[in-house]
Order: sequence, then structure tokens, then C-alpha cells
Amino acid sequence: MSLCLCFNVLFAKEYKLQSPDKNTSIKIQIGGDLTFSLSYKQTALLNPTSIGMQLEDAELGINPIAIEKQTNTVNRIVRPEIREKSETIHELYNELKLSFKKGFNVVFRAYNNGIAYRFETSFPQDITVKSESAYFQFAQNNLVYWPKERSFHSNNQVYYDFTSLGELSAKDLGSLPVLMDTGKGVKLVIGETDLEDYPGMWFKGAEGSSLVSTFPAYPNKTEQVGDRDVFVRDRKDYIAKTKGTRTFPWRYMAIAEKDADLITNQISWLLADACELEDHSWIKPGKVAWDWWNANNVYGVNFRAGINTETYKYYIDFAADYGLEYIILDEGWYELGDLLKIVPEMDMEELSSYAKKKGVGLILWVVWKTLDDQLEEALNQFQRWDIKGIKVDFMDKDDQWMVNYYHKIAREAAKRELLVNFHGSYKPAGLRRKFPNVITREGVNGGEQYKWSLRQTPEHNLITPFSRMLAGPMDYTPGAMNNAQKKNYKPIFDRPMSMGTRCHQLAMYVAYESPLQMLCDNPSNYRKEPECMKFLSAVPSVWDETRVLDAKISDYLLLARRKGNDWYVAAMTDWDARTLKVDLSFLPKGKQYKMCIYQDGINADRNATDFSMKEIIVDHTYKGEVKMAKGGGMAAMLKPL
Repeated sequence: MSLCLCFNVLFAKEYKLQSPDKNTSIKIQIGGDLTFSLSYKQTALLNPTSIGMQLEDAELGINPIAIEKQTNTVNRIVRPEIREKSETIHELYNELKLSFKKGFNVVFRAYNNGIAYRFETSFPQDITVKSESAYFQFAQNNLVYWPKERSFHSNNQVYYDFTSLGELSAKDLGSLPVLMDTGKGVKLVIGETDLEDYPGMWFKGAEGSSLVSTFPAYPNKTEQVGDRDVFVRDRKDYIAKTKGTRTFPWRYMAIAEKDADLITNQISWLLADACELEDHSWIKPGKVAWDWWNANNVYGVNFRAGINTETYKYYIDFAADYGLEYIILDEGWYELGDLLKIVPEMDMEELSSYAKKKGVGLILWVVWKTLDDQLEEALNQFQRWDIKGIKVDFMDKDDQWMVNYYHKIAREAAKRELLVNFHGSYKPAGLRRKFPNVITREGVNGGEQYKWSLRQTPEHNLITPFSRMLAGPMDYTPGAMNNAQKKNYKPIFDRPMSMGTRCHQLAMYVAYESPLQMLCDNPSNYRKEPECMKFLSAVPSVWDETRVLDAKISDYLLLARRKGNDWYVAAMTDWDARTLKVDLSFLPKGKQYKMCIYQDGINADRNATDFSMKEIIVDHTYKGEVKMAKGGGMAAMLKPL
């Protein structure tokens, strides 16, 4: 690691910061307000953008007076506790910290693939934050994949409106991250990370190709409807009451010339707070058999399928037979409203004992509000049952209170060595680095949409990894075995199918990052697909290396990932059939691999379940092609000989 610190007393009104490779430049100007502008390879990306923080008794960023600057360079190798993309990350950035009168600092960082800034305060007493302003004035009328929202009551499961900044107005609310194309050969993703004791940031459209920040104010009055929905009926006139001495969330902008580089960008994780757990060896990534998507519709059995002990033993047997680490018991195992009251058809003691004997972990779905009401009792009971994780659902907010709830659950679960999968959740914003037991989360329009939506298209599936996945892992829940082309697709709640081909689904296990990766379909269906289960049994859920070979946002993706000595290659396409070139020159020289390839069958354009599997011997000289049907894909395993 290399580290360089410099301190200076200030008189200047303008300061500059460059990335280590000199391609990215930030210019900070201090006048009536505090602004920064951004350029990449001399092309303007942001015009002067004003930032500030409005406290109850102070305006930070209005007529600021800088009194000191510190510069810092970091160049080190970091090893993440959970290997979402790679076993190591090269952390390289230049930093500028400006200290101002009124007791606050603003820190800027410039990486080779992005920039970030945040506020710091040093007040002796607690403070009330009325708002935080960020008026991003873009240099061009960028095209934007707008994550359209209706209100702050949201699970952040969005479809993307492809529009331009100039078409957005103050009526257009969007959640983070936001992906855009400058039209100048540069793609941008705006997000936030290290979010704690503070609300999440959102955007609204503004005049002149601009976006302006907005935040959910602190709840004043709430109304609970049923066991899970808590609606904010009135809000305070502030967004946070918090410690006076603290750091605030980072606002980052990932920058890429190649679409492919958005897939490997790890700025969100790097900016997050370091791991708080002294021991994280108990955190076991893996794959999990899921019940809710397939409505427990197992068949060919001698018992009545449903939410009962025998059905879940069947899921456990399936997981054990195919080397899956976990099964999930989703909604229905307890009487709604009381986590300690198990439905009579379920014998949790017997199920826990059976799962332990089979070497399969149990993960329990819970409603967030019920868990909050019974937190200590419920988690202690789960620990007695040897439960391995919880799936916490339906929070649907990211105001300060709810953000603190996430941290509380992560901490309390870690004390009992429980994994956490947040559903009905806001986007990843750094919590998983501090608490790596928060192993994945939703906040994405994933496979559950196949049960009721016509919009879960292959095109959507090829926007998500460039936008939402840059923020962190996403529990998309792939694995559908009933697959359909557009004209044959129909949402069926209890017996769902996916849009696109079988290989489009298989490819997701390599393309989509989730250290806890679901198998959404029915074990009875999977048992009839031994070729697919050969792949699904083997494919890892964490990775030592990621290489994106070719990519175009919303159109196609071709990438390779390594775990140990094994490589996995995957490709996906939108509704256009296409052929991509596969170059394996990244393989180590002098080694041969057996490559097992799953690709769209010759009739996959008519019957999307059609696929073929073949095995070939390859080495680093291999250059081939992958032909994909419309909505198609490819998945391959490479094991050294």
C-alpha cells in the first residue's frame, strides 16, 4: 500500500483533482456557493454543480470559506470478505479534502473509473439535517435509463424508461442508481454508498439537462395496514437527526468508455465502511432452492404438496442431492403476525433436524414489521432451530428510520451467525461491506415478475447488470425451466414461465452477481432436467476473477468468470438473435480445458426451452462463435484436464 498526505492553508478559490491516470478531472469552485465540475479526457461531463447541506441552524456550502486542504493518494490491494466479482480489488485513487469554517469538510475522490464526494461535520452536539442539495448540471442532454418511481414508498423494483434528461421534469421521481449515456462515448452511473443513519438519495428532473437530489423526510405519522405495510401519512420538516460529528454518505459517479467496464466497477464497495465483524468465517455463500416462485407445486410424490413438513423435506432432499447449500421457507410457515406461532402443518423441530442430517441450511422468510416487534425472541428461536439465515421482506422505504432498521437487523443477525437477504428493499448502499452477512438483496425487478408482468423482457435483463448491479449484488432469482418466446409468453402466478430461452436463464447464474443465488423453479421440474442440473449444481455464487469479453447495454453481454481453476462463460441477448465471437485467450497458456457448452437449440426461436449441450477440448488459442436465438443465451463450464 502506498499513502501520501499533504496539508495546506488555503487562499485559493479554485481547486483541482485528477484521477491517477489523469483522464478524469474535477474542478472545485468556491464562491457564493460550493460547486464542482467534471471532465473526462477533456470532454465536459458536468457543468458547475452546486452541492450543500441545510442544517436547522446553518447552511453548509453557502458563502463557504475554505481554511485548509489535505491531499491523499491511496494505492493498495483489498481483499473482500465475500468475493462478488474478484478475490482482490485494486484500490487506487487521489483524494482532496477541503475544510471550511462552520465546522464541515467536503472530501472528493478521483478513481480511474469514477469520482465521489461527501460531507463531513464536526459539531459537538447532535444536528438536524433539513436537506442536502445536489444540483447535477450535465454538459450534454444525456440519454438516461430512468428508474421511474411513483413515490418514496417503494421497493425500488423498477423498469427503465429510455429517455433524455431534457424530457424529465420535477414531476419525474427516480431512485438510484441512474445509468446514462453522454453520447460522447462515455457512460455514467450515479449512486450512493456508505449510507447509515441517514435517508437514501433520490433524483427529480430539473431544467436544463439536470437532476436535483431529493430525500424522504423523517416519518411523523405512520399507518400499519395488515401485517407488513406501514405507510407514512405525514412527515417531519427534516430528513435526519443525527450525530454532529460524522461522515455522510458518498455520492459517486462511475465512468466508463466501454459498457463492459460498468460490470467490473467496484466503486460502491470500495467507498463503503470497512467490515465490522471480527469473525466472518461462518458466512457461507451458496445456492438455495426456493419455494414461493413455484408455489410448492411439486409432483410425482406420495404426499399432498403444499406448505407442510413433507414438502419441505422434499426440497431438502433435492438440495442435498444436487449440492445446494440452502432451502428457503417463504411465506406461509408461520401464522402471519406472530413468528413464534408455527402453522400446524409444519414441524420445525423435525425439519431442522432433518436438514442438519442432510447438510442443508434453512433460511426463513419473515415480514420486517413482525420481526421488529419480536426481534430478540424470534432471532433466539431461529438460533435454537439452527437456522442459517433470514429473508426480511416488505420494508419498501429508505427514510432515516428504515435505514437504521437495516443496520439493526444486520447487526443482530450477525450476533447469531445468521445470513440476511433483504427483499422489498432499497438498493445496495454499502451495508454489505460493513456486515457481509447481508449477503444479497432484492431492490430489482427480478424473476418474480414473471408471475404477473409482461415487462420482464430480455432487454430489461440486459439493462439491469449495467445499472442496478453496479450498486451491489441482486437477488434476481433466476432458474426458470418453463421458457417462452414473446408470442407464447403468459404470466401465470402458480405455474410461471420466463421470457426468453432456457439458456438465457442459465446464463444469469454467471452474469448476475448474488452470493446467495436462487433456483426459483420446482424441484420436480429440475429433476427432469439432468443436463441443466449438471450446470446448476456446479456453478459457483462467488468469483475470483471477472472478465467481460463483449457488452452493449440493453442488447447483449458476454463474460467469463473464474472460481479456483474453473472458468464459466455466459452470453445473453435481447429480442434480437445474434452471433458473438468467443475468444478464450485469457486462459493460461499450456493448459487444456474440457468445455461443456449449453446453447440455444435449433428450434429455440419457436420453443424457448430448446437447448443443446456439447463438450469440446479448448485452450487459450480457442476462437469460436456463440449463436443465440432471440431472447437467447449461452452458458459454459471450463474445467482443467
